[in-house]
Parts: sequence; C-alpha cells; structure tokens
Amino acid sequence: VDPEALLEEMTELQAMGKSLRPHDDLWISHRAHVVMPYHRTLDRLREEAKGDGRIGTTCKGIGPTYEDKVARRGITMREFTTPDRFRKRLEEVLPQKNRVLKEWYGAEPLSVDEVFERYASLAARLCPYVGDAVSRLHDVMGAGGSLLFEGAQGSFLDVDHGTYPFVTSSNTVAGSACVGAGVGPTHIHEVVGITKAYTTRVGSGPFPTEGDAEADAWLRDRGGEYGATTGRARRCGWFDAELVRQAVRLNGVTRIVLTKLDVLSGLEGILICTGYEGDPCGPEGLAGVTPLYEEVPGWKEDIGACRTLEQLPPNCRAYLDRVEELVGAPVQMISVGPGRKEVITIGSLFAKDE
Repeated sequence: VDPEALLEEMTELQAMGKSLRPHDDLWISHRAHVVMPYHRTLDRLREEAKGDGRIGTTCKGIGPTYEDKVARRGITMREFTTPDRFRKRLEEVLPQKNRVLKEWYGAEPLSVDEVFERYASLAARLCPYVGDAVSRLHDVMGAGGSLLFEGAQGSFLDVDHGTYPFVTSSNTVAGSACVGAGVGPTHIHEVVGITKAYTTRVGSGPFPTEGDAEADAWLRDRGGEYGATTGRARRCGWFDAELVRQAVRLNGVTRIVLTKLDVLSGLEGILICTGYEGDPCGPEGLAGVTPLYEEVPGWKEDIGACRTLEQLPPNCRAYLDRVEELVGAPVQMISVGPGRKEVITIGSLFAKDE
C-alpha cells in the first residue's frame, strides 16, 4: 500500500460523492506492506543505472517493497499505524537504506525524523480503515455473500510464470488471489480472464507478435494504447492465441472477456498467432521464437452500436469463433467501444447468476 497514492484516490472518490466508511465501505488489511519513500527512490535509481538494460518498471517502489517483505524487514500497516512501533522500525531500517543510497548511488540520505513526521500524519488518516480484512471476507462468505477479486497486470508479468526478468515483483496469476486475500482455492467458483482482441505490452521484454510499424501504429492510435500509470506508448501486435491459451491454463480461466474488438474494424485482413516456431522453453525464451500466423478476413463495418452477436458482421463473428477455438475458453463478454454500455454480454460471467 502506497499511503500517499491511496489517500489521493480516496479523496478523488469522496469528491465524486462515494462513501468510504471505515470497516464498512473500505478495509485495509493490517498485514499489507507499506511503500516507503526510500522504496521509490531505490526503484528509480536502480532503473536509471541499468541504462539500455532497463526493464521498464513504473518506479513506484513496488519491487523494493516486495524485497523488504521477503527479507522480513518490511513495515506492515499494523506497525505503520502504531506511532511508537513505526518510529522504531524506521530507526532499524533507514540506516541500511541510507547506506545503499549514499554509497552505491551517491544519493542524499533520508532523515528518520523527516520521514516519520511526513508519514505519521498519513498513517493517522488511514488508521481507522486498518483491520483484519481476512476475517471480514470470511464473514461475508459465511453469510452467503459473493466476493469479486480483481487482479492487476497480465499473466506473463508474473514473477514465476512470466517473461522473466521482464516481469513485475509479484504473482499475478489467479491463484495468488487466494494467497493474498486469505481465501482457500475451494471458494473460487469462476475465473474470468480479460484479454484484448490484439496484444500489447508496456516496457521491455520479448513480444513475439509485435506488429510491423504500420500495424503497430494502427492498433496504438485506434486503441489509445498508452500506459495508464506512466503514459508510455504501448507496444502493439496481433492476437497471440498461443500466449492466451497458456494464460487460460495457468489461471484456470472459465470465461473470457474480449476487449477492444472495435479497434480491428477497417482492416482488410487480421493476423492471429496460432503457435510458435522454436522452443519458448529454450535459453532465449520467447525472444527465440517466430510466430506462426493465420490470416482471417477483416470487416469494414462500425460495430460500436452492436449489442448482440447477431448484429456483428459475419467476418467479425468468425474471428470470435476462431479465438474461442484456439484459446480453449468461451468468450462471454465483448467490448465494442470505450463506453461502459458498449458491450455484448453472452449469458452471465458467473455461474452463480445463471
């Protein structure tokens, strides 16, 4: 949890009239780890030091925070919101961080007093929301309620199953929701996978289906493909059915939401990667493979007003059928425009609602 970023989001929500009552509308787990200013500074300095070998991190301090968590020197929300304990933990940790900042990177050291003063006020504002979130989730389930866990980032940014080392610092596959939330795997009824009708990537790393300059520009411009956090232009390419098929297996995906189908409208022909030539498990990983493409006819029609499958052009429906066949999971929802109502829903996303 980044206290500053979280409080900014909370302020924005409250300005929109959204309720954020402690332990009613919002809980923060007392076990969550806190992103501190030295985490962000170290993240940035490390990335800058890599030069051309940068991995494309957002420099938000997430990686260094995970490092401290695993090394058992992280600061949890429970400690963060207890002033005496928080200061003691800063006095233990900050000398180590300052030595790295100063001796490795020539950066200015941080003051315990300054960090404590700045962050103690943030902790006081968040303190009412901190509690045993795991028990709260089980109370909801025990009362017959439903839970929705939302993952962040793609399957192949997973630290174990992704395109290492061009990955994030945590597990992003669906199974990690059980670990993070404290809910056993037998409680999960559905796993909804979300994928675009083409493929994108932010930052460095292998990208087998990255398009040529013309295709890349078409997809980026039509799809508004710029990073939500960094604003960087995303790399764009054709739909990689081999990669999505693997993601379906890794996550146990039961249903798929296919987004941005409208971006493909107007293309004469559309390529779909059906497999690879080369060994993705070899020493070069995905960087050592060549995609095998199948071309399907495109469609010229504007599909933004379509709300049923039957209203889609025949070639568009054929594209969806081929995607389903290749990835091994049914497409249950399709976005045909950027608006919240510009979707086609086929039945229900969740079996409990059927």
